[in-house]
Amino acid sequence: MFRTRTITARRRVYARRAAVFAGLSALVGTVVLSGPAAQAAPPTPPSAATARSYLSELTVKAEGSSDGYSRDLFPHWITQSGACNTREVVLKRDGTNVQQDSSCAAVSGSWYSPYDGATWTAASDVDIDHVVPLAEAWTSGASGWTTAERQSFANDLTHAQLIAVTDNVNQSKSDRDPAEWLPPSSGYHCMYARMWVQVKHVYDLTVDSAEKSALSGILSGC
Repeated sequence: MFRTRTITARRRVYARRAAVFAGLSALVGTVVLSGPAAQAAPPTPPSAATARSYLSELTVKAEGSSDGYSRDLFPHWITQSGACNTREVVLKRDGTNVQQDSSCAAVSGSWYSPYDGATWTAASDVDIDHVVPLAEAWTSGASGWTTAERQSFANDLTHAQLIAVTDNVNQSKSDRDPAEWLPPSSGYHCMYARMWVQVKHVYDLTVDSAEKSALSGILSGC
């Protein structure tokens, strides 16, 4: 049987999600151009123990229909500041010695892809992966969101939802969940599962039974 939440628990979840969307919306168009050096990684997700706890709180439910889904319903790579959009911000954040031109395009630097262990020196070889894919989010609850909420999700720089990786590895992932696809580098599976669970938990997205089983198996070995 699917887990049933109490009304009080649901209120806490909805309040959390509303706070997340409000905070992310406030960040749109407000990226600080000066400050700490690039961290060369997404924000750190919670520990494996915390992720296991979060996973136990997620609603288990068969994936919904993909009817009506379009990437256009998740406006992404929006302008963050000046000429810089979300992709360019992540390229700067996740890269090393990244230099950008006056239009904010990365013209030099290097990018290490933790999914497969490859390093690239051309931004064109790097994709920005949505850890929880947009289509996966749609069938897990985002179909009921507003466009503004989906925009915040698709441009989330606060949580471990966006990461620079090898382009063809990202393309091979497509919209598959961890029961169907994991990064080629097995040493990154624990981090990937922690990231995935954090995003699903923050946005109150559901998991299907195979997805939960796969994540539970990974996290139990972390």
